[in-house]
Amino acid sequence: MKVRMLEPDPFECDLATDEMGFHGGDGSAPTPLMLFAGGLSACLMTQLRAFSKRLKVDVGEIKLATRLHWQGFQKGREPYVTEPVSFEIDIDMEGSASTEQRIELIEAAKKGCFVEQTLMRPNMVGHRLRVGDEWIEV
Repeated sequence: MKVRMLEPDPFECDLATDEMGFHGGDGSAPTPLMLFAGGLSACLMTQLRAFSKRLKVDVGEIKLATRLHWQGFQKGREPYVTEPVSFEIDIDMEGSASTEQRIELIEAAKKGCFVEQTLMRPNMVGHRLRVGDEWIEV
């Protein structure tokens, strides 16, 4: 699939995704859930890096471990329904920064991470279906 960012700097790339056999895929690429977890982790990681420079906090190498907790419901052969339960991110930093500086950095990065901020708020997701030359709301 093509992914495009229009602003502030236009960028386009191809991302491959597939499901595992359980969901009818062949496991040829990362699953959508893997990309979602990777997006959350990458967003926070880039903000930690950016703000460590801005705040002059020496953190050295940063490692993240992200866990997504979900629950699913299925009745008979109907399509299953899932919902998130929680998201947890463990952050391991090297470097000489104090615990207080590290906490301040994490708080700043959490506020700057668009993905985390999106997850923290109720959101609406609109869907449209193309029918001929028109788009209809679904």
